Amino acid sequence: MADFTDELTDDHIAMIGKQPVFFVATAAADARINLSPKGYDVFRVLGPKRVGYLDLGGSGNETHAHLAADGRITIMFCNFQQPALILRIYRRGRPVLPADDGWEDIAEHFTLLPGTRQIFDIDVESVQTSCGYGVPFMELQAERPTLVKYHAKADPSEWEAKMASRTESIDGLATKPTDRYIAGE
Repeated sequence: MADFTDELTDDHIAMIGKQPVFFVATAAADARINLSPKGYDVFRVLGPKRVGYLDLGGSGNETHAHLAADGRITIMFCNFQQPALILRIYRRGRPVLPADDGWEDIAEHFTLLPGTRQIFDIDVESVQTSCGYGVPFMELQAERPTLVKYHAKADPSEWEAKMASRTESIDGLATKPTDRYIAGE
């Protein structure tokens, strides 16, 4: 049986803090639904009605395109330990890039990693929890370091040129490319 709340509770926040992976789903009219797994320590609860996550450059920028076109986003966490639990956060989000107003305010909550492209700032409208009895037990062996290592070795000017060329999604929706290479902290 699913339970809904209007905001994140202390129990929700504690569960989120223990998860090594989360999933992001977005959509826009006449576009593919985008569903992406996210690892690393990039998710932050910024308040009971606000969350965010740091986004690294990857193969596309679908979440940015969908949020710019439509704004809807769902974040899902699965507890792979006890108790069995699935938690979904629903609402709208917006990309915040290094050149945008508000970057400094939101970026202070994160450890910037090599290849940081943007931070997604998400308002929480509702939170759904469900049993998760069908989710297996799993343990994290280690983070996969490949993406961060790839960005750390990149030439900043080549990285910026590559990111600047990514101005639309796979469905032709507009994206705003990041304006600068971030080497990390």
